[in-house]
Amino acid sequence: MKDSSELVRLIRTIPDHPKPGIQFRDITTLISDAEGLSASIEFLASRYAADSDAAPDVIVGIEARGFIFGAALAVRLGVGFVPLRKQGKLPGRTVGRDFDLEYGKDRIELHVDAIRAGMRVLVVDDLIATGGTAEAGVELIRSQGGIVRDCAFVVSLPELGGCARLEALGCRVFALCEFEGE
Repeated sequence: MKDSSELVRLIRTIPDHPKPGIQFRDITTLISDAEGLSASIEFLASRYAADSDAAPDVIVGIEARGFIFGAALAVRLGVGFVPLRKQGKLPGRTVGRDFDLEYGKDRIELHVDAIRAGMRVLVVDDLIATGGTAEAGVELIRSQGGIVRDCAFVVSLPELGGCARLEALGCRVFALCEFEGE
């Protein structure tokens, strides 16, 4: 693949899921394609390996699909990986952050010893939509002393405002491809 815009053809759109009017961007078709998955990781790695200012000490992947891309990227960059999980999923002592969803509230958590003060953290997920989960993740990581300058996604849905929310927190946001409203 020449550039990341070619990944769009590997991402399936499922209309009216999970409710009418939603165009669900399904990355399972991307990750089941060996070339597509490999290219995704290489495109992300080339951005963060080449930019010493953006090079992370650790990658935090957002549950659940952020684990796929985040862990593979961590291996590729030679850094550690920290899972950001839904409430009650981590076995040790945790810290968490509550946040609002369009249909209620949720909570994300990480282990209390996962982020050390001054660590440069790259937040990774498969998709950025409204940005609520990623925003809560950035705030949680920063509350533990982590430095979050960058957030990376495979897919951005720019009309939903998530990138702007993260940029308002001072984060640089990078996505491999975008889907405009359809």
